[in-house]
Amino acid sequence: MMAKLTIPEEELMSPGHMGCLGCGATQAMRYVLKAAGRRTILSIPACCWAVMPGVWPNTCLQVPELYTPFETTGASISGIRAALDALGQEDINVIGFAGDGGTADIGIQALSGTADRQDNVLYIMYDNEAYMNTGIQRSGSTPIGTWTTTTPVGSTQEWEKSPKKNMTAIMAAHGIPYIATATTGYPEDIIKKVTKALSIKGTKFMQIFSPCPTGWKMDPALTVSITKEALSSRAFNLFEIENGAYKVTMKPKKTPLKGYLMKQGRFRHMPDDLIAEVEADLDSAYENLLHLEECTRKKA
Repeated sequence: MMAKLTIPEEELMSPGHMGCLGCGATQAMRYVLKAAGRRTILSIPACCWAVMPGVWPNTCLQVPELYTPFETTGASISGIRAALDALGQEDINVIGFAGDGGTADIGIQALSGTADRQDNVLYIMYDNEAYMNTGIQRSGSTPIGTWTTTTPVGSTQEWEKSPKKNMTAIMAAHGIPYIATATTGYPEDIIKKVTKALSIKGTKFMQIFSPCPTGWKMDPALTVSITKEALSSRAFNLFEIENGAYKVTMKPKKTPLKGYLMKQGRFRHMPDDLIAEVEADLDSAYENLLHLEECTRKKA
């Protein structure tokens, strides 16, 4: 007897993309399209995914794509949605698919406007924690202690000093109806959350943790396992915020943060005291998530 499929069988991303070995962003796109289906239009700004489909007129994606300037993903998906609605094609999914630099930094003003208008779109930030396409520069989503080309490691110890920007909290402050995090290590979870997001009217936001072996200086074979260790070490958490109510969707047993960090060259310079400090902050953030979940459960 054949095992029951847990994800849709149809492939809307063909083989032959131009991504690096082990690219988490390619996995994220594949699963998002499995959930969204053919009646989908993508808006993609300057990012890895502006390159990875291939050189025009070739593309590995089987849905329409609109390429836009770095800062305009939010505005472009709003415009696409308005045009489709005017044509009476309200059943077509409109998805913005942008990296963390184009979301947390350059594109945040356009995304904020989209959320303010409550346009019926889904915005996905694939989070590889730096500007990878342009040379591994730090972004607002780069964690403390990270080596990048603009936060180098040397005698002056200039690695990243600022904490990772909390994009889900920023979007929650806009009062949008659905926010979720996901990771490429759990494709069924991505598909479930994308499907749910597309069933809800209004602006939706998802942050998909997408390892970049090149920028993270790690073995490409670890792409899936490193996302699972990110969860257990509390470096990344899986949860939903639906109409203001928090739900932690996975609660793995805690593992040491150092084990996760030392598998990546971008963190191997970090001293133990800094790792301990970061781990304490991440554990506190996880406990706060559990507290928010409990508070919203009691209100319900």
